[in-house]
Amino acid sequence: MGKMIYLMGKSSSGKDTIYKHLLDWDAGKLKKIVLYTTRPIRKGEIEGEEYYFTDEAGYREMEARGQIIEARAYHTYHGQWHYFTVDDGKIDLEHNNYLVIGTIESYLKTAEYFGKEKVIPILLELNDGVRLKRALEREMRQENPRYHEMCRRFLADEEDFSEEKIKHAGIEKKFANEHLSKCLKEIKLYIQANL
Repeated sequence: MGKMIYLMGKSSSGKDTIYKHLLDWDAGKLKKIVLYTTRPIRKGEIEGEEYYFTDEAGYREMEARGQIIEARAYHTYHGQWHYFTVDDGKIDLEHNNYLVIGTIESYLKTAEYFGKEKVIPILLELNDGVRLKRALEREMRQENPRYHEMCRRFLADEEDFSEEKIKHAGIEKKFANEHLSKCLKEIKLYIQANL
C-alpha cells in the first residue's frame, strides 16, 4: 500500500529544491504527481515537469468531469490563477509512493480524498528575510518579472500558513530548511519511519 508525501511551505522556502532531491533519492522511490495550473509558464519551466499548464476553459472542463481532487484560486495582480490536483488516472496508491507540493488547504482536501493515513505532511520553515531575498532573486531572472505577484504571495503566506491553520491540519512536525543537507536528512528519516 503506497503513501503520498505532501510537501508544504511558504513561497521560496525551498520546496522545489527539496522536492528534486527527494525524487532523486533511491531509498524513497517516490514518484511525482504533477499539478495543473492556469498561470502562465515561467522562463525555464517545462510542460509536464513543474506543472501541466492549461487555461480557464481547461480548468472548467476538468471540474465539470469531476476530475479535480483539490483546487485553489489566487487572485493575483495578473488575474485569477488556479493550481489543482487532477485524478487523471496516473495516481496508483496501491503500488506506488508519491511526492507532491501543495498548501495546507490542498493537503487537507487530498487527505480527505485519499484518506489521512495515506498522506504524510512535510512542512518546511525558513526565515522570512531569507525567503524574501530568494523570491526577489528568482523574479529578477524572469523575462517579465511579476514583482506585484511576488509581494502578494509573500503576504498571503502569513495567513495561509498561520499557526492556527497548521494546528487545525494536525501537522505536528516541521522541518527548518536553513541547511539543506541537514533538512533533507531529517525529512528522509521521517519519511522512512512513516512509509
